[in-house]
Amino acid sequence: MKKTAKRGKDNDDLKPEYNFDYGKGRPNRFAAKYKAGSRVVVLDPDVAEVFTTPESVNAVLRALLETMPR
Repeated sequence: MKKTAKRGKDNDDLKPEYNFDYGKGRPNRFAAKYKAGSRVVVLDPDVAEVFTTPESVNAVLRALLETMPR
């Protein structure tokens, strides 16, 4: 069995600088779906099973805000 070399400074394949061609970039195709000023949050799968719509999430968060001291 061949042993693999350990990664070290001598074996580093990362360049100190990368030149990205941003001219090849494309606009975010999902950006139009969100209102200005909104936040996108990814729910864990178990939470997403319970809160299936944005309205249900917002209702619970607003109820929680009412219980919190300002």
